[in-house]
Amino acid sequence: MPVQWIPGDPVFANSYLIDDVLVDAGVTPLAVSKYKDTIRKIILTHCHFDHTAYVKEIAQMCKAKVYIHQEDASGLVEDTRSLAMHFASHSPGIIADSLLRDGDHVDNLLIIHTPGHTPGSICILDETSGDLISGDTVFTDGGFGRFDFPGGSLDELVRSIERLATLELHGLYPGHGEPSRQGGARHVAAARELIRMTCP
Repeated sequence: MPVQWIPGDPVFANSYLIDDVLVDAGVTPLAVSKYKDTIRKIILTHCHFDHTAYVKEIAQMCKAKVYIHQEDASGLVEDTRSLAMHFASHSPGIIADSLLRDGDHVDNLLIIHTPGHTPGSICILDETSGDLISGDTVFTDGGFGRFDFPGGSLDELVRSIERLATLELHGLYPGHGEPSRQGGARHVAAARELIRMTCP
């Protein structure tokens, strides 16, 4: 099933729907209300508030289970980890139903641990289509996520992007900006070259 893009506003992140899985929950419940009978799982690419702001409300509305990498789980309840204070708010205050690890699958979606932006950042690969939902690890403009927030690491981000560059990708669906339905590998390669030049 094609990835459906649910655009975020200039501050909050994009969400994506693939089959019965919603990826990220920075968009409002109203933005996903027409999918409430479809969504059964919510996967969070990382714990930052712009990706998790409405996860509690959306999970309740859809009766959906929440998934996040084990290294970022505390960010759902800790304001410092989630950066909620930058949004004059508080963390969602929800405990995930399932903690993810590298190599896990949620249906046919492969979880790829890509630390650097946060310790528990993940990308999500549809192994059937080759589409990658990349959170804030890489973007379609060839950019990459910040590593200067608490828990960020330049070295880990470099390794994560190098790993993504080995994949045969079709589409790239980032946490911010417009997705690209083809040429995903080119965007990742551009991010790899940029981070190499920026951080030799």
